[in-house]
Amino acid sequence: MAKAPKIVYQCTECGGTSPKWVGKCPHCGEWNTLTENLAAPESKNARFQSWAAETTQVQELSKVTAQEVPREATGMGELDRVLGGGLVDGAVILLGGDPGIGKSTLLLQTIALMAKKRNVLYVSGEESAQQVALRSQRLGLNADGVHLLAEIRLEAIQAALKQHKPSVVVIDSIQTMYSDQITSAPGSVSQVRECAAQLTRIAKQMGIAMIFVGHVTKDGAIAGPRVLEHMVDTVLYFEGDQHSNYRMIRAIKNRFGAANELGIFAMTETGLKGVSNPSAIFLASYRDDVAGSCVLVTQEGSRPLLVEIQALVDDAHGFTPKRLTVGLEQNRLAMLLAVLNRHAGIACFDQDVFLNAVGGVKISEPAADLAVILAMLSSFRNKPLPEKMVAFGEIGLSGEIRPVPRGQERLKEAEKLGFKRAIVPKANLPKNAPKDFPNLQIYGVDNLQDAVSLCRDLADE
Repeated sequence: MAKAPKIVYQCTECGGTSPKWVGKCPHCGEWNTLTENLAAPESKNARFQSWAAETTQVQELSKVTAQEVPREATGMGELDRVLGGGLVDGAVILLGGDPGIGKSTLLLQTIALMAKKRNVLYVSGEESAQQVALRSQRLGLNADGVHLLAEIRLEAIQAALKQHKPSVVVIDSIQTMYSDQITSAPGSVSQVRECAAQLTRIAKQMGIAMIFVGHVTKDGAIAGPRVLEHMVDTVLYFEGDQHSNYRMIRAIKNRFGAANELGIFAMTETGLKGVSNPSAIFLASYRDDVAGSCVLVTQEGSRPLLVEIQALVDDAHGFTPKRLTVGLEQNRLAMLLAVLNRHAGIACFDQDVFLNAVGGVKISEPAADLAVILAMLSSFRNKPLPEKMVAFGEIGLSGEIRPVPRGQERLKEAEKLGFKRAIVPKANLPKNAPKDFPNLQIYGVDNLQDAVSLCRDLADE
């Protein structure tokens, strides 16, 4: 008599298993996430043997010869910036973003450009070959040399990789792939983790630069287990408002380059085009004669950006004042309001406060504190800040203004775009300011009171 298949219950959040159903996952603590699945056969580990790397020997680290990793430019300048100069053979990249943001468009453009010099393969698991061809024609791409495989079965993809031996592969998307060795449905935690692990192993063994497209959840994180981000070498997030023509791609993790780099694209009829001067875009509608507006010089990786910070401070009409932010940290706003009350004597406990980083950019660095404070003061007093002025600096709980990294580069970018004044932490003052910045008047401040007094004096001139 055949033995009945064993049933296990697997968590859809963390991938942990339980022999029986329980309301709360014993591994991650989430409620109602266990689903019934058939247990994998005992011989499942055999699937690792065909692509397993050869056994290596223990060696002394000081005797290992380190070599510079060669890079291959993709032809998309902004994507190369985020990747650290281009693609690396054997690197595995995870690209996540909201549906319809332009992930497939960007990668199809990249594959078409790289097909002129490399053997490339585009694996489509969400669209048919005809749909991909229609997109290629709509974008006006030269698809000569682009190999296409519309497949979601892992074993078939492995066979295609072994036969064609491509050097660049795009998997669109990893959530649609499934393996015959796993009984759960495509998109489940076990399938995503298994397919990613197998494809990563192939990429490392064959020296393939492989790009996974990943879906995101409502919270904006990559769908599936967080272990997916640890498997790959580089994690990129595609950001931007779908109602805007501009998209931003940000590096969260990069083993072959600097993290937190930012690339900016413009969506056109013929696809995504790199933006060489993003600061001019973010300041396209900036007016310095409006109260509640201050220009911040932020740093995204190696690139300084000028972003307009808008604030609206108005009388609260309810029992609880509202504190809303777009593109900035809301908890940071609550802290800055408390510092403003204690060290500058300006109370906003009965005011609604709204903040917005114009252009859809997300700012997480504390160097935005000073610009946020000045924008709120301008709105609170209904008086514009001095014209052609920028600001940056971190504010501590005791009201001190702390220095921020790469102050010289921020000031050079502000001067290049025609700004005349800058309020910065005193520790960021250039030693040869009149010589190095002839067209920029730089003011250094130690604490919040000095910054407030300085803005008042400059506005009265």
